[in-house]
Amino acid sequence: PEEPVVSKTSALPILAVSLLLTWPVSEGATATDFGRHSSAQHDFQLTAVVEGLDHPWGMAFLPNGDMLITERGGDLRIVRDSLLDPDPIGGVPDVAASGQGGLLDVALHPNYAENGWLYLSYAARGRGGASTEVARARFDGDSLTDVEVIFEAQPKSGGGRHFGSRLTFDQAGYLYVTSGDRGDRPRAQELDDHAGKVLRLNDDGSIPADNPFVGQANARPEVFSYGNRNPQGMVTHPDTGEIWAHEHGPRGGDEVNIIRAGANYGWPLVTYGSAYSGGRIGSGTSAPGIEGPLTVWVPSIAPSGMAFYKGDVFPNWDGDLFVGALRDRLLVRLETDGNTIVAEERLLEDFGERIRDVRLGPDGLLYLLTDDPDGMLLRLEPVEKAS
Repeated sequence: PEEPVVSKTSALPILAVSLLLTWPVSEGATATDFGRHSSAQHDFQLTAVVEGLDHPWGMAFLPNGDMLITERGGDLRIVRDSLLDPDPIGGVPDVAASGQGGLLDVALHPNYAENGWLYLSYAARGRGGASTEVARARFDGDSLTDVEVIFEAQPKSGGGRHFGSRLTFDQAGYLYVTSGDRGDRPRAQELDDHAGKVLRLNDDGSIPADNPFVGQANARPEVFSYGNRNPQGMVTHPDTGEIWAHEHGPRGGDEVNIIRAGANYGWPLVTYGSAYSGGRIGSGTSAPGIEGPLTVWVPSIAPSGMAFYKGDVFPNWDGDLFVGALRDRLLVRLETDGNTIVAEERLLEDFGERIRDVRLGPDGLLYLLTDDPDGMLLRLEPVEKAS
């Protein structure tokens, strides 16, 4: 099954690497070494940069080398010189930290160094229940300022499932937001409902004039794609600029898709998964007018977080897509050839941690977050492959 609903006590910014930077563990930091691991292309060392995070969900790298990390319970944390600041950042919006909801993703504006805007997605309560919201704010080093809510998914509803929600900017500066179906299947096909969609906004929350359903009666103008069950991974392809996303299936049927304007990704009309009771959902695995996935997982791995590798530190991984897995507690490496996934490798199977997020750092290293009440920020570092 997909990730369980757990209380607090449970394919990303544009990635580019131009030169190898280092982010050493500073004096006084206590990095835990989890040893050497092997893959078909590279051996690597796994290190915990920081520990003691409470169900971390998303992360972003600041230009000065600091890191922002969200905790689902509602705190935004900062890592400075590989040390976790004990005090959460102030000014974060109130979140509905219940079930799968809470403080979710964080992303920086592509021009963050000039305008200072960062973006948070989270579950929030309001009239009628809860839904996914997005706020933008500036960070003064200690607290968020100029906080404004720029998007609020409608209608709100009860329950603590399927909020999404990842954020990424495309190469033109548009903001994409994933919103889950809230556990109510038909909503993903209803264009007048934000649930079960990928949404596209201008950086201030206004609506791009060329969104596919602008001006259409009974359709929300923010909708970019629909029929998306519960996408918890999204990334902008570093070469093509296309938006890639994955989503949870039910019992089987996790998918990786390229998100295209106006496309229908099928949920719940078609799926490779089945109901938790074992019964059938929809009419099969394909249908006219439905966009087919690039790959599926049956049984489910419960994917969360994703990143393309682009850089020279792990040269044989260049162009590969990395996906975290919650249910299967591992890291998946997908080899790509253009828009085709040609091979899959499962890493860290013996590590046994739920991988919530995957990011490429400015140092050319991969960073992971583990979903746990004592969660970790992990780093994959290169070592010479054994002869």
